[in-house]
Amino acid sequence: MKGVLLVNLGSPESPTPKDVKPYLDEFLMDKYVIDVPFLLRALLVRGIILRKRPEKSAAAYAKIWWDEGSPLVVISKRMHEKVKKLVDIPVSLAMRYGNPSLLSGLQELHDKGVNEVMLFPLYPQHAMASTTTILELAEDLRKKHFPEMKFTIVPAFYNKPDYIKNLADSIKGHLEGFDYDHLLFSYHGIPERHIRKTDITKSHCKIDGSCCNTPSPAHEFCYRHQCYETTKQVVKLLGIPEGKYSQTFQSRLAGDKWLTPYTDVEVNKMPEKGIKNLAVVTPAFVSDCLETLEEIAMEANHQFKEHGGENFKAIPCLNDSDDWCKTVSNWITNWSNTSSSMKKEVDSEKANA
Repeated sequence: MKGVLLVNLGSPESPTPKDVKPYLDEFLMDKYVIDVPFLLRALLVRGIILRKRPEKSAAAYAKIWWDEGSPLVVISKRMHEKVKKLVDIPVSLAMRYGNPSLLSGLQELHDKGVNEVMLFPLYPQHAMASTTTILELAEDLRKKHFPEMKFTIVPAFYNKPDYIKNLADSIKGHLEGFDYDHLLFSYHGIPERHIRKTDITKSHCKIDGSCCNTPSPAHEFCYRHQCYETTKQVVKLLGIPEGKYSQTFQSRLAGDKWLTPYTDVEVNKMPEKGIKNLAVVTPAFVSDCLETLEEIAMEANHQFKEHGGENFKAIPCLNDSDDWCKTVSNWITNWSNTSSSMKKEVDSEKANA
């Protein structure tokens, strides 16, 4: 029996330091997020970061918290419910950090008799700190608790035509009535070393301005290339002229070289360049979360206007929009039907033999 596990990032249980601290510990102690030896990671996270960060992060979460709970979790649940109604196989939801856990999601499918799972990380672009960590944990749990299960992995969908159309249509719809001077594509940042670590060729990714445009097998796992390709395809579909859009990376941490240009730096410089009406879209996320609602819609908005900007529009993520849920359900149905038809062919061959 086939089933699907949708997996998103996760969230604290509440916007309080008490609940934010264990969430941050689980998140930052992940070897794919802070990719240094365990003892050094523990010293950084538990000896330094978790002493002050929980209060600061809790305050940020409190700004965006909904009555129903964490926006990311609430939106993910809404999307999950819509997708479930559009397909004929079981669909469960899990978070990489926090609840509902990956283990609970797999257990739910197992209890329904599922032994073939479409593992669906809800990230358009591949990154070791998002996709890889989900896949590794899921495989560890499978081996330990569900050895009879088989996984089919949904790869990064940054360039799938139906996803690009959903994203372009969403941007177009939210820009109606907003006379923007510039459209900024802001993606979540990652350390440059993560790009090099995921380079399967061990030589292609030089982050020199040309490698992302030169065809290579490395692009299958290159977050930077996939971000630029998403922007390129959306801009082409919308017909946005050169000079009226740009791409940046947000949410960097101090200490390492992260992907540039930085969103906050570029946004602050825009008003002096004559950009008074700015729209920002965040295509590294499919669900609105702390990084989109607080960092962009609140903080970037404030900074833009502090530096002379006039109008700022944060474009929502795809969230649980009907078109996006339909696209996801179509991918699931196509996988389910293909698997079923292949099985029927095999069974038929066995019978004839």
